[in-house]
Amino acid sequence: MVSRRARLLEFAILGLLHEGATHGYELRRRLNTALGPFRALSYGTLYPALKGLLDRGLIAQTSDPAGPSGRRQRVVYELTAAGKEHFAGLVARADASAWDDDGFDVRFAFFARTEQEVRLRILEGRRSRLQEDLDRVREAATRSRERIDAYTSALQRHGEETTEREVRWLSELIDAERRHPTDPGPQP
Repeated sequence: MVSRRARLLEFAILGLLHEGATHGYELRRRLNTALGPFRALSYGTLYPALKGLLDRGLIAQTSDPAGPSGRRQRVVYELTAAGKEHFAGLVARADASAWDDDGFDVRFAFFARTEQEVRLRILEGRRSRLQEDLDRVREAATRSRERIDAYTSALQRHGEETTEREVRWLSELIDAERRHPTDPGPQP
């Protein structure tokens, strides 16, 4: 069984290679940017994932002919037709994994390649999940307000405010999607 993290990594690799062929070092750098600073990606994770995609025929590798003299040629990875088709299928999916804490940021990074209807389902799913979490946290905070210390209370308020901001942001994105379905983009 493939882990959720491995599926997210596969999605992100295919998404970045959809933008163009690249070598492992650059792919790792771009993945670390796309996945965020708290999901640092090691070569020990990247290269087995690339090998798995190669074995399944979703990507191909070639040598970079323009490598500096005296240095080993770099391996360049690119999507195959099967990889493009597989990525199109992945990007068209809108299930709970697309809006959970681990999956949302990765899916959002490739919204430009996602159809408007799917973007809306993901945004609405994320907003709904966060609103449920916020309601649950508020209810628990109300029940335990007298029993917790000032620091724990401050941390709870911070969590509530952070989630409220994300719910507002998601609502703005959803409104923009509905107003401009062909090119909503985040509003400045």
